Amino acid sequence: MAELYDIAIIGGGPAGLVAALYARRANKTAVVLEKATFGGQITFSPKVENIPGFLSVTGNEFAEKLVEQVIEQGADVECCEVSEVRGGEVKTVVTDSGEFTAKTLIIATGAKHRTLGLENEERFIGEGISFCAVCDGAFYQGKDVAVIGGGNSALQEAILLSDVAKTVTVVQNLDFLTGEAKLAEQLYKKENVKVILGTTVTKYIGDTELKGITVKNEKTGELTDIAVDGLFLAVGLVPQNEALRGIVELDERGYIKAGEDTLTSAKGIFAAGDCRTKRIRQVATAAADGAVAAVSACDFVDALGK
Repeated sequence: MAELYDIAIIGGGPAGLVAALYARRANKTAVVLEKATFGGQITFSPKVENIPGFLSVTGNEFAEKLVEQVIEQGADVECCEVSEVRGGEVKTVVTDSGEFTAKTLIIATGAKHRTLGLENEERFIGEGISFCAVCDGAFYQGKDVAVIGGGNSALQEAILLSDVAKTVTVVQNLDFLTGEAKLAEQLYKKENVKVILGTTVTKYIGDTELKGITVKNEKTGELTDIAVDGLFLAVGLVPQNEALRGIVELDERGYIKAGEDTLTSAKGIFAAGDCRTKRIRQVATAAADGAVAAVSACDFVDALGK
């Protein structure tokens, strides 16, 4: 018979790994289920300077240290993809490597940055393509960058980058910016920012690292090459919660409805990190969520034994 864990954790990013760490420190059995890369989105960052305790660290190095710490504490880690979750008194997680059962469940599936789906896109992520100006903007001091998108996130990224980059080119596929008017007004006041509307990116230029982009005017069809040292994609996030639909309540965008207490609509199921409804999605906030969710899950398990 398969082992009944105290806590099963879906997702091996900072939220899930920190949850496992806290679970083991409380002497609870725990398993972390991750379908892709342990460490999550942070592994795409070649240099990170806003993680507490590190002046500078690569995303991969940070992830490796965190995984090593969790394994050293005695948590099980499994590389597998979750296809179904069943609630109830015992939680069952169905994966391509079998079923895992637990008394309680922490969902830390994260959210993927939406990409453009262009050729060589994956290769340039971390080699010129970034998703976070707070994380990577400082690496483009005095350089030329582009921001793709026209919503609040894109405008905020562009405004932040304008303070460090030589030039910032905002490329928006619509004929207007969809972000807040005050943000747009602030952006247009920046002398080193150029906004190109009604235009899409059709090609990435470069060999081993990004050197530029080709854009297309949607009305005229005209193609133009723009030289850039870096590109920031801000075209939205895609939460990884499909397997949880019907198990916990999701909002209209697919995020799990859970606050800072990480409590979901389902008894004994908690949500941590980028997969839940929240304003700030950073490594530090994901780790905090993991700690809160783990303590809550441990309390839930302890209550079952009383």
